[in-house]
Amino acid sequence: MNLSIITENFGIYAEGLQNTLMLVSISLAIGLILAIPLAVLRCYGSQRVQLPIRAFVYFFRGTPLLVQMFLVYYGFGQFEVLKTSIFWPFFREAYLCALFTFSLNTCAYTVEIIRGAMVATPHGEIEAARAAGMSTPLMLRRIVLPSAFRRALPAYSNEMIFMLHGTALASVITIVDITGAARIVNSRFYSPYEAFLTAAVLYMAITFTIVFFVKRLENRWHRHLQPQQQTAEDN
Repeated sequence: MNLSIITENFGIYAEGLQNTLMLVSISLAIGLILAIPLAVLRCYGSQRVQLPIRAFVYFFRGTPLLVQMFLVYYGFGQFEVLKTSIFWPFFREAYLCALFTFSLNTCAYTVEIIRGAMVATPHGEIEAARAAGMSTPLMLRRIVLPSAFRRALPAYSNEMIFMLHGTALASVITIVDITGAARIVNSRFYSPYEAFLTAAVLYMAITFTIVFFVKRLENRWHRHLQPQQQTAEDN
């Protein structure tokens, strides 16, 4: 293994790492912001409101992420209406197209994660909130959503990791992410082992960081359950 190939091209990997982190963090943030109200409407909205949300979720969960990216990056340019609109400067940039696709994709998965966690809310908590005179918005804000977020955290951590791995597809539309950096190094030196092993190490490091912080957050949010768990173990 020739380590000089990695050290001499560390700047390319640094650029790829920066782009990957930006794509992951921004798309997850946008996806989560969009998913929360959509999940609420999915549970408490009328059938007319739920139908387009179901169609949105079904499309983005039922088609490959690569196909979605190609539809946005290559497909939108075929519509003259879009090319003459104010949105064209956005969709002609590969980076923004990837960000747009990743955000909608993770939003669709997050909607179902949060919706499932909301549906799993104990009925006793909802009855207690209604007995206390809480309105539906107040009940959602104080009871349902906080409880759902705690239950959804393990599944959402998997979605974060899947989104991280999904960003590797950004390299196919000329974005220099971690995988794109590895492809550049491999094309220069014809050393796939060094090039892609370095990319794998970087992805693993980010994954372990996500798992570490999610685990700490999970322990903090579930701290009120720890005495009960300890008591159950003692018995």
